[in-house]
Amino acid sequence: MKTIGFLGAYDKIDLLLYTAKILSLAGKKILLVDSTINQKTRYIVPAIRPTKSYVTEFEGFDVAVGFNSLEEIREYQGADLKYDIILLDIDNAEAVKHYDITKNDKNCFVTGFDLYSLKRGVEILEALPEANDIIKVLFSVNMTKEENEYLDYLASKYNVKWNENILNFPVEVANYSVTIENQYLSRIKMRKASNHYKGSLEYFITVVFEEDINSNAIKKFIKNLEGKA
Repeated sequence: MKTIGFLGAYDKIDLLLYTAKILSLAGKKILLVDSTINQKTRYIVPAIRPTKSYVTEFEGFDVAVGFNSLEEIREYQGADLKYDIILLDIDNAEAVKHYDITKNDKNCFVTGFDLYSLKRGVEILEALPEANDIIKVLFSVNMTKEENEYLDYLASKYNVKWNENILNFPVEVANYSVTIENQYLSRIKMRKASNHYKGSLEYFITVVFEEDINSNAIKKFIKNLEGKA
């Protein structure tokens, strides 16, 4: 079982839903854990009997909401966690400690370049007890060198070591309309997503999950989500 952490104050849920769906299409048993303060998945992922904490199936993978640790999820399910990959959505320092992300197989820092996402996001890094090899996942309109340098400046006082990979995603209005449509229809599709975003998603999954799925399979599953054969 692998555990991959996604840290940051930026809204990562679309990225994680697409990722979980593609990995599940590859035959992987996936658990997406929403440990964020606002627990957005509680409102956008349908559940039959939502309680304070629960695990529900959605689009071929499981989603856990309202838990403070993997141990709590084990107790809820009454058995060991039998997943191939666990995706942790973390936006606060307490969750960094409770989920002990230093034991994760990989960790990513996801941010946009509005000041809230940047400054509150890097505060989460203060909870790191040791320098982790963290992959940058950057959402930007302009993708400038200066933006990346400003992130480095803000994070320089924290105990962080950046991975050599920097993964970029475009911020485009067209992709927001896909998000809204998916939420209303309770599904995960990418038919109207931009080619730039789909290319970024393919590269992101190739880099972060290179041992679990190959690039040809990722292309195939993205086409599947477009509604093509």
